[in-house]
Amino acid sequence: MSTPAKNLKEDPKVGQTAPEIDIGIEAGDRKKIAESLMVVLADAFTLYLKTHNFHFNITGEMFNSLHAMFEVQYNEQWMAFDEIAERIRALGYNVPASYEDFQRLTSIKPGTKVEHTDWREMVRQLTVGNEAVSRTARQALGVADKAGDDPTVDMLTQRLKVHEKNAWMLRALLQ
Repeated sequence: MSTPAKNLKEDPKVGQTAPEIDIGIEAGDRKKIAESLMVVLADAFTLYLKTHNFHFNITGEMFNSLHAMFEVQYNEQWMAFDEIAERIRALGYNVPASYEDFQRLTSIKPGTKVEHTDWREMVRQLTVGNEAVSRTARQALGVADKAGDDPTVDMLTQRLKVHEKNAWMLRALLQ
């Protein structure tokens, strides 16, 4: 026979302790997935900053079209951060959220300083950055898939679609 649950009046500590996470993914797998998502987030944030920088500073013959293109890309990137961060939290881990964290975790190199009129170098760096995020997301997707983490696999599949398309569209400008 089970013991009846206590209420707050009977035990003031009821509800003060959160239950362990039990979502059908082993703790070690959740850690590996969360750590791989942290790198995806750091790469995405680094690419976001670079894209926004180029949006702010581009001038010259390609100003109008690239200013608009970069804005679409950085807005989409901004919206994706929350989904990635919330998935890390759902897996039971804190989200890295400082410049120091992102610099430590990112696979994207800072790149060379770009003159505001050198649109070709801006586009080249953003192509390379989108491909870096794609590689990181693909690696994280493999970790999640191996653990049976379908929500993370779905999210990363969508991120891959976006970043691979961005890389293709940017590369086409240089061909």
